[in-house]
Amino acid sequence: MKRALEQRLSAVEGFRDPSAALEQYPTPADLAAHLLHLADLHGDLAGRTVADLGTGTGMLALGAATREPERVLAIERDPDALAVARENEPRVDPAVGVDWLLGDATRPPLASVDTVVMNPPFGAQRGSEHADRAFLAATAGIAGVSYSIHNAGSKSFVESFAADEGGEVTHAFAAELDVARQFEFHTSERERLDVEAFRIEWAGYS
Repeated sequence: MKRALEQRLSAVEGFRDPSAALEQYPTPADLAAHLLHLADLHGDLAGRTVADLGTGTGMLALGAATREPERVLAIERDPDALAVARENEPRVDPAVGVDWLLGDATRPPLASVDTVVMNPPFGAQRGSEHADRAFLAATAGIAGVSYSIHNAGSKSFVESFAADEGGEVTHAFAAELDVARQFEFHTSERERLDVEAFRIEWAGYS
């Protein structure tokens, strides 16, 4: 399943004019497939309501939509990225359509969902440290369980934040984010970023 999903997601187009301030790095198809495979194994996608906070061009939302969820909602503040995400949907052709929402993912217009999947900004840019905190806070308020990607070295922060919200990190794994040169401050054609991914059960998980 994971390899087949990766192949389907390889059709997803990334950002056409990425913003450094928004840390718009595409989620690689292999990492997305790995994260969603874990979610699938735990029964957190099929028959569930799923939200992708900060969906970008739709990689995680579209992947989740192939796993027979009840509904997938994808929230993104950048209208250009959301337009690309809509164009990516027929390329992936998921069984369940995605509801694309233009809005602030840190203040999602949702009462509750079963599962959140997200690749939030890492807060690597000066002045935006711990930008992922706002995404975790939003997730804690609406989700039963979440799967998220963070900068390497985030485990203690994520575990502490989850515990403060009555949640628990149940799985964590290291991965790599292979990023093509897309901003002036990049010094090489490709950069490999060390990242960590987490599965968190929040207080409302069942």
